[in-house]
Amino acid sequence: MSVIEEERVRGGVFKDINPEDEDQQPTVIESLCMNCYENGSTRLLLTKIPFFKEIIISSFTCPHCNWTNTEIQSAGRIQEQGVLYTLQVKTKEDMNREVVKSDSASTRIPQLDFEIPAFTQKGSLSTIEGLLDRAVAGLEQDQPIRKATDPAVAEKIEEFIERLKKLKEVEEEFTLIIDDPSGNSFIENPSAPQKDTALTVTHYKRTPEHNAVLGIETEEEEDDKKPVNDLDTMRNEVLVFNTNCPECNAPANTNMKLVQIPHFKEVIIMATNCDSCRHRTNEVKSGGATEELGTRITLHLTDPSDMSRDLLKSETCSVLIPELEFELGMAALGGKFTTLEGLLKDIKDLIVSKNPFMCGDSSTADRAEKLELFGQKIDKIIAGEMDVHIILDDPAGNSYLQNVYAPDPDPEMKIEKYTRTFEQNEDLGLNDMKTEGYAEK
Repeated sequence: MSVIEEERVRGGVFKDINPEDEDQQPTVIESLCMNCYENGSTRLLLTKIPFFKEIIISSFTCPHCNWTNTEIQSAGRIQEQGVLYTLQVKTKEDMNREVVKSDSASTRIPQLDFEIPAFTQKGSLSTIEGLLDRAVAGLEQDQPIRKATDPAVAEKIEEFIERLKKLKEVEEEFTLIIDDPSGNSFIENPSAPQKDTALTVTHYKRTPEHNAVLGIETEEEEDDKKPVNDLDTMRNEVLVFNTNCPECNAPANTNMKLVQIPHFKEVIIMATNCDSCRHRTNEVKSGGATEELGTRITLHLTDPSDMSRDLLKSETCSVLIPELEFELGMAALGGKFTTLEGLLKDIKDLIVSKNPFMCGDSSTADRAEKLELFGQKIDKIIAGEMDVHIILDDPAGNSYLQNVYAPDPDPEMKIEKYTRTFEQNEDLGLNDMKTEGYAEK
């Protein structure tokens, strides 16, 4: 149960607030000022970052000494994977990108050999420029003492501060890297829903060291029962195990079953239903190993009946529609077993219906019009009124699109096998995987 839910249950300070409610007011709490030790006010507001998630913004002000402080916290829990953002800052417009930096995120600028380690700053909601200003302010804070005690070090830091300030003018390109093992940091893509060529987002599995820093304990469950190795038994029954709802964090049950897809392979389908908030989710994972070659499936849509084709999108598969200049990253919708129409509707819901850019303070006429036009084009594709191609690109080779002419070749579908690049193997964790002689010392 999240902090907000716990406070609601206990009848605490949090109100029943909605991030999509334009009329909501912040929750005000009387708090102790850590500067003058008089009572000040803390304002808490639950809001939503476009294309990201809900966060809690807290702002403290003291009327006695006029000290202020602002920070953010994630309104959700630690994500299943860490996230690494790599942004090539090329223009001054890039300095206005919104940035959510959590406590556990580290920030690096390789060109300056500069790094802000994790847990050295509070979480913040700012821009790229604001991030640099905060770094400059942190370095300038103890400069008077350094000048008095160690002038040589103070002079070097002063030179470094000037280099940081020059970055704001973007006289030359530089790289900003935010690495957050909790997965709760974010850099805005101003060209959404199109792909951002300057921004690279990589999701990765946390190491035991990351889990230890985040305070996540990995419990090894002891099972005295003999493992079940009978695949026929597993195929004929639905496995049920306890979990928490990803929406409200209440206890829920997840059902899991092995399913054989014709002319393809076995997959694992998992479905979670929450009795508390009625949230429903499903996810598909490959039941086999990563293939030796990646798979790229290109389908030319020529008839509305194509919408009924069965489709398996693994969590490593990206979706492209060249005619719309649209690309959906591999981690956006997770693994799904649906139809082509179902996938397109999920894409429309993600970009248009559930997009916070369409409502509230984040909404602008130009942006809303562009997203609305994108939704109309998706509707035309579903109705068979647009001549487009759907491309499923899966470097793990575990995605599938139904061939309605099977076992004969499909004249409108092209399946390509390709050798993965080093970067794709790195994303899949294959470069460091040792499958031969692993028991040797």
